[in-house]
Amino acid sequence: MSRRDAIRMDGPELGAFLAEEKTVVVATIGLDGWPHLMPLWYVVRGEAALWAWTYAASQKVLNLERDPRCTLQVEAGAEYGELRGVMVKAGCVLHRDVEVVAGIGAELAQRYGGSDLNAGLEAAMRKQAAKRVGLEFVTHEVSTWDHRKLGGTY
Repeated sequence: MSRRDAIRMDGPELGAFLAEEKTVVVATIGLDGWPHLMPLWYVVRGEAALWAWTYAASQKVLNLERDPRCTLQVEAGAEYGELRGVMVKAGCVLHRDVEVVAGIGAELAQRYGGSDLNAGLEAAMRKQAAKRVGLEFVTHEVSTWDHRKLGGTY
């Protein structure tokens, strides 16, 4: 078995990792051709499918309107033997329907704030949704690593 294969996360490991971590860094392609990196909170829908929302007028949305290709990275660990993460090459589908966007906002509020969906939260998310777009990241390729699997040998 190659070292690369030895550190790869399987499906359940990746799902647990994404549920545990909180921030995805999204790289879009700027008008000048340079990568544009920005952190986002995310929710996982289905099997490791990441969704987020952001302001409709943001630079990342302008970039994704021109070119939907993006790269996502979620990572953790401070020392080499602790490093783990996932890199996803994806296409981004932009959602502008207020109900869809508000739903993403409600999921984010539940995940990050522990808030249960109630009439007040639903109204707040709908108000926010009018200024935002939903980001659905459609996976093309996934690379994972978990250096803890090396057992201290490098």
